[in-house]
Amino acid sequence: MKIHEKYIKRCIDIAKNGLGYTRPNPMVGCVIVHENRIIGEGFTSPYGGNHAEVNAIQSVQDPNLLKEATLYVTLEPCSHFGKTPPCSDLIITSKIPNVVIGTIDTHSKVAGKGIKNLKAAGCKVTVGVLENESQEHHKRFFTFHNKQRPYIILKWAQTLDGFLAPEIQDKQEPVWITNTFSRQLVHKWRTEEHAILVGTNTVIKDNPKLTVRDWKGQNPIRVVLDKEGKLPKNLGVFNNESQTIIISSSENKNVLNSEFTNTEFIDWEERKKIAKQICELLHKQDIQSVIIEGGSQTLQTFIDEGLWDEARIFTGKVLFEKGIDAPKIHGKLVWEQHILQDSLKIYRND
Repeated sequence: MKIHEKYIKRCIDIAKNGLGYTRPNPMVGCVIVHENRIIGEGFTSPYGGNHAEVNAIQSVQDPNLLKEATLYVTLEPCSHFGKTPPCSDLIITSKIPNVVIGTIDTHSKVAGKGIKNLKAAGCKVTVGVLENESQEHHKRFFTFHNKQRPYIILKWAQTLDGFLAPEIQDKQEPVWITNTFSRQLVHKWRTEEHAILVGTNTVIKDNPKLTVRDWKGQNPIRVVLDKEGKLPKNLGVFNNESQTIIISSSENKNVLNSEFTNTEFIDWEERKKIAKQICELLHKQDIQSVIIEGGSQTLQTFIDEGLWDEARIFTGKVLFEKGIDAPKIHGKLVWEQHILQDSLKIYRND
């Protein structure tokens, strides 16, 4: 492995420590190297705290070494004032002579300005090391700013015979298709994403809380589709464990409004643009990523409109013989594994 690639890979690895905590900032990783030895490293703090470059520079025990060091970072250092001063200015004042960047920041506030500042100050700047991997790592951030919508993950579990749910459900609780380890993984995913979205039927049939119980981390924002405002307000999605956004029809105003919920409206008559309207609404709410957990109609709506980035599909060793069909999807298979008897396949929308 080439030396620059080795250290950018390390940047990506440590950056993942910020997954789920840094938004709206990107989860950046930074490593500082002197004579082939790492002397400092850091990742982005929760929003309002230090950026990765600041944490890495502050971790260096002997600041004099910075004058002979190389700074590696997954994303172009920022050049504007926000909650914190520009990272490019700190790199310059620290007199770090070499900077290696995974990928350019396409956000309009940066977009090459950080690199320009560094070069103007005399820094040697190398850009595009493990560029594809760096862009993949920052996929949520780039999708939100470049496509003006959240990064969308579809997730469902289906039976061996291709059903999402039984035809008749006697109790208002989930009917489990997968094992406890697969369900724990889903809870881990929830901590990593900004929001989770479900349709009316899923809430009525399963009464989910859509929170994190089997993994330590933050609860996602809950987004509930309730066209007619008919969901009972004693359901789990309306408790105070996390914020809930209700998406209803523009005609209906009879919806819950409290400290933990707010209501947005879309035009349900625009049948071919429901997913697009939802994406625009979530973007307006600054939601960078969303897991869509169903049901079948909700999932298929996003699939049919082509508004998805990943599909994470479990198949359990269960047979329903008849029931609600699982969504139909076409994409590139990028990952496959078994979790005991369960199968997990992850597709990308190409």
